[in-house]
Amino acid sequence: MSAADSPFETITFEKRQGIAYLTLNRPRALNAYNVKMRDEIWQALSAMRDDDELRVCVLAGAGERAFCAGADLSEFGTAPSRVIARRVRFERDVWGLWLGLPQPFIAALHGFVLGSGIEMALCCDLRVASDDAQFGLPEIGLGMIPAAGGTQTAPRVMGRAAALEFMLLGERVGAAEALRIGLVQRVVPRSALPPTVEAMAQRIAALEPSAVRAAKEAVRRGLDLRLDEGLALESRLAAMVRAGRRE
Repeated sequence: MSAADSPFETITFEKRQGIAYLTLNRPRALNAYNVKMRDEIWQALSAMRDDDELRVCVLAGAGERAFCAGADLSEFGTAPSRVIARRVRFERDVWGLWLGLPQPFIAALHGFVLGSGIEMALCCDLRVASDDAQFGLPEIGLGMIPAAGGTQTAPRVMGRAAALEFMLLGERVGAAEALRIGLVQRVVPRSALPPTVEAMAQRIAALEPSAVRAAKEAVRRGLDLRLDEGLALESRLAAMVRAGRRE
């Protein structure tokens, strides 16, 4: 499916051989996250959640310059829009829906990955960056805080001190530093980014889907449990996978 054939305006969404491809598609605006994109991502995520045939998902950004340069401040930065955005967030929790998806999500990151762009990437399970990627959370310097889950997801991914330093200083870091602090898992040359992510997705898609989903659930839920509770969760999920294989 081409962008011209997509029913969406700000994203493209397609599925091939059990893999979903969600691409931010506002390249002239550096894929800035706006209200329309929020609503269209919600629709795509809802379709993913309800698709039992879907094995793995890939998130990317269209264009050469940016994965996502952050929120579109012409919409989210005005007082009326903040009120509307806050109300809609409770009615339509994109980030909660994203974090609760049963399928693994891989983010392919290039160019500018700023603000909401990082927060979307942090909603994914695996993050691969091109060597030209630049990361930053500038919100506090603008008198705001990351409000798309970043204050909660970043410490869980990077650790408390590294996440606070990243947010409070607001400095941009390159791909090598993002790898060092645990923000991404792999850094590859720009030309290698799509094939690397595609190979990862294909490899996951070939695995037993019940085991993949159970592993993600065990890790995701276990992080908020005591160790004994997490081990009990692991035991229950392992038994469910074994039982499914015997049927």
